[in-house]
Amino acid sequence: MEKISYLGHTLTRWRVGQSTFLALPEMGARLMNWNLTLGDGSVRDVLYWPELTSLENFHHVRGGNPILFPFNARSYDHSDFQFWRAPDGVRRPMPMHGLARQGDFRVTHADAYGFTALFLPGAEAQASYPFDYEFMVRYRFEPLGLICELSLNNLGHTPLPWSAGHHFYFTVPWTEGLTRGDYIIRIPATRRVRHDPKGPLVSGPELRETESLANPELSDTIHLGLRENTVVFGERGNAGDVMVQIGTARVPAPDATFVTWSESTTAPYYCVEPWMGPPNAPENKVGLHFVEPAKTQTFTVAIAIR
Repeated sequence: MEKISYLGHTLTRWRVGQSTFLALPEMGARLMNWNLTLGDGSVRDVLYWPELTSLENFHHVRGGNPILFPFNARSYDHSDFQFWRAPDGVRRPMPMHGLARQGDFRVTHADAYGFTALFLPGAEAQASYPFDYEFMVRYRFEPLGLICELSLNNLGHTPLPWSAGHHFYFTVPWTEGLTRGDYIIRIPATRRVRHDPKGPLVSGPELRETESLANPELSDTIHLGLRENTVVFGERGNAGDVMVQIGTARVPAPDATFVTWSESTTAPYYCVEPWMGPPNAPENKVGLHFVEPAKTQTFTVAIAIR
């Protein structure tokens, strides 16, 4: 573990076996980059991070792994975007992807294998999610993978709603000369939906369990009803697949969600996003979880290269 300077900020770098991880835990608990040193000495970026000249608008950077809390993607209240209605009946603001990715964190633990960071709710968070809680992000780094735990501890007296997730920007393609058409993904889902611009979930495309990453129908698709908890993608016929595991049970809850997305067909990344549930969970009541008073819930995601 070492500190390095980057665009006027101090980052932390971990080297664990073949893997190097770079993060700025104090800003959004953001893991920025993960790369592997291969046997021939070359370096493969697993998590994409763009070349920047400034960290202004850091939370809007398309790269690394933004943390999505308390809710994923878009929230609505009766078709009004960036609002939500809590069980107490009060309508409140809720930014796109929630509050954590643009929020401040305090590192509570760091060692040679990762870190734990505590969310420090500011004025925006207090207006949008005015409850008594602790939200923690814990990363554990491994030679060929990582584990990330999102934990919500309810310090209040009423059940606390949430449906959090991750927005991993995976580098694709990772081999020079290849295109997305050389990559396939296996998603063991039984139901696929999209998010209507007004908030509801609507029927999604008919997809096979294994698809090419070049299939445009994959982008912005929500995959539910998972028969297994692992999605695998990589180059046809080559080693080095990425495995993304959601939760710790072999078969996750029916509302457990993977989202596949990319900004464009030429973007140097492809997002495979494990979520507790689909967008707009408070209104659609799909994938919405409640933490009882004095209890803690944890959402665990693991990624490995094989």
